[in-house]
Amino acid sequence: MNSDQITIDNRGVLGHPKGLAYLFFAELWERFSFYGMKALLVLYMTKHLLYSDKASFGIMAAYMSLVYVTPLIGGIIADKYIGYRKSIVMGGILMAAGHFFLTIETPLFFYGSLALIIVGNGFFKPNISTLLGSLYEKADKRRDAGFTIFYLGINVGAASAPLICAWFAEVYGWHYGFLLAGIGMLIGLVVFKRGEQNNVFRNKGLVPNDNNYKKKIRGLNKGGQIWCMAILSVPVFALIVKFNEFEHYLVWIATLFLGTYIMYILKNVSIKERKRLVVAMYFTALYALFSAVFEQAGSSLTLFADRSVNLIGINAAQTNSINAAWIVILAIPFAMLWTFLARRGANPSSPFKMGVGMLLLGAGFVIFGAAAQEVDQFAKTPMFYLILGYFVLTVGELFLSPIGLSKITELSPIKYITFIMGVWLSANFYGHFFAGKIAQLTTVTEGEAPIFSEGIFGTITEVITGLSTDTLAGAIEPMQQLYSYVSVYAVFGVITMAIGMLAIFISPVIKRLMSGIS
Repeated sequence: MNSDQITIDNRGVLGHPKGLAYLFFAELWERFSFYGMKALLVLYMTKHLLYSDKASFGIMAAYMSLVYVTPLIGGIIADKYIGYRKSIVMGGILMAAGHFFLTIETPLFFYGSLALIIVGNGFFKPNISTLLGSLYEKADKRRDAGFTIFYLGINVGAASAPLICAWFAEVYGWHYGFLLAGIGMLIGLVVFKRGEQNNVFRNKGLVPNDNNYKKKIRGLNKGGQIWCMAILSVPVFALIVKFNEFEHYLVWIATLFLGTYIMYILKNVSIKERKRLVVAMYFTALYALFSAVFEQAGSSLTLFADRSVNLIGINAAQTNSINAAWIVILAIPFAMLWTFLARRGANPSSPFKMGVGMLLLGAGFVIFGAAAQEVDQFAKTPMFYLILGYFVLTVGELFLSPIGLSKITELSPIKYITFIMGVWLSANFYGHFFAGKIAQLTTVTEGEAPIFSEGIFGTITEVITGLSTDTLAGAIEPMQQLYSYVSVYAVFGVITMAIGMLAIFISPVIKRLMSGIS
């Protein structure tokens, strides 16, 4: 078969590689399982297990941060030993098992199930994105649009899962919601295997060294050995989630590991690759800051919706679908916009887009804070502000997340691409860790003034929310809780907007370091 035939065979829907469609649906169903469970988790802990807000936020932060640190290890294992495809299948099986075991209500299975999902995601998440990137040449102008379409698949799953799983949980019980999430993961695996059978991935994502893979230790090849290590790591992660107050030690260990390995890579690449890698690390740091604020969704924002918003037509768990629903609506128009602007040479640079993303994220949280301007006598705010705030931060997300994901695959040295993809995903590790700290600021402690009630932060809170410490004097408990939520959202919204403006200002300097990549 000549090269022209390969090019033709590789074109599928909308002129993109055929593999995009299969990865789109595999990721859709994997995200359905992940976000279906995530939407239920904090409410399950506070309402069913009767954990305190602080304990629930701690568990949620530890679980979500670890979900994004294991891709560092999964990326290295895929690069060196088993390839992207085997990693994706292994990760999917572990995650499905985790969702199913959540239906068994004991502490052992609760923490063990979360650990299975953590380990499984480490194998699945970095490698499906890297496999998609391998289907495009580096200079392929379809790349940004392709990753935005892929991002649409993520969010079709993320939008539908909270609605469906939360409905099952409410009507039939929490465990049926978790069961449905596990079924979604199995469907994703079937779709991916079908793509392999149809050879849409061509020779991409295979075992990097077949002879090395087949070498056996105690009768087990590399695949068997890695399966054993994965299972043995589950109790370790379960203990970290349970004793999450000590997670900061893991943060330091991960940072030391990342810093050391990145310095090693910087010493072993060309000057051009080194500059690009510095930009990749800058994008990762920006994404970590983005994630720390954005990931109030699923934790404090879910409880805010449950306690402080007049919800119409949906319950608090189902509000987790709002962000993803906006992405479903906006992703294709954005993909078309980037393609349209690129053809006319008017496409903004990636550093500029990411600065705009940070700015809009902050604006979204300022809107959440401003909801208090129309609070009623029951300390409830209009649902309109929740929907509008999610719309604005979703536009910001589309400026930042899929673009960063696309650029990481371009900026990374080929030899280390999956590890660098793991580094990019580790931004979520740091983001969720600090998101948990931010969420805990929204808890109300009797006898203590809210953290952002005085000084410059108190002024920011009063200007945006219309509430002050005078408002709290003799106020009902729901009003005190509302103040705690909106003051945190207002202050962090303003801080995030300032970071976004700074990122826009320095974007020309960052663009020059990218050495021809836009």
